[in-house]
Amino acid sequence: MARIPTTSPDTAAPSREDEVLIREIDEAVREDALYAFMRDHGLKVLGGVLALVAALGGYMIWDHYAEKNLETQSETVISALDLAEKNDFKSASEKVAGLLGDDSSPGARAAARFIQAAAALEAGDKTKASGLYKQIAADPTTPPALRDMARVREVSINYDTMKPAAVIAQLKDLAVPGNPYFGSAGELVAMAHLEAGNRAEAGKLFAEISKDEDLPETLRSRARQMAGLMGVDAIVDVKKLLNDEGITSDDEGDSAAAQPAPPAQ
Repeated sequence: MARIPTTSPDTAAPSREDEVLIREIDEAVREDALYAFMRDHGLKVLGGVLALVAALGGYMIWDHYAEKNLETQSETVISALDLAEKNDFKSASEKVAGLLGDDSSPGARAAARFIQAAAALEAGDKTKASGLYKQIAADPTTPPALRDMARVREVSINYDTMKPAAVIAQLKDLAVPGNPYFGSAGELVAMAHLEAGNRAEAGKLFAEISKDEDLPETLRSRARQMAGLMGVDAIVDVKKLLNDEGITSDDEGDSAAAQPAPPAQ
């Protein structure tokens, strides 16, 4: 027989016995719902869990071997650079030959091409070196900084055979203050402007190079002289320039004293 609730009409809250009964019924309903769910979807849930575990395990294995492979590639590049420092470019080029495939990382592949290009230049093969630089610049997976470096290198070794307009078109986006390759690209573009007869643009670019304190002093000094030949004043601080050149104020005084006196009127 069904149990009659003990709650009286005048009582708002259920009795303790009714609370126990309600809790038992609620738990039974939950168990039935869970059983029904596992009966209908248990295999799917189990399959999903197993797939997730397998995917996680596969990723961990792949990550381990990928990291190990990157370490091997880095060691190969470092060994090749050591050989290049010893002027053994032939061995260095052979060392990195296995890194030119698509299975190598973009950075290692670019480094291998740079090393082989240097070996080709050392052997006097400008055509091969130029082709390798073009491959680096054209590879979309190569880091942008290395692609830009390859563009500068490719133009620098082919400058004598290129038309000024081609040099300017290829490097004008790098020949701007603030760009990491402003010094090298800017000098090549300025020379191209000069050969094209555009002295004003050449002088302006040489002046910008000479004023960039982040560039090597040898490059700035050369650019300052070229700017002066173009009629552009590239000296910002005369006193600082004299100090940088090793000329002291005493030297200035001696130099002035050594000048002949003007003739008497």
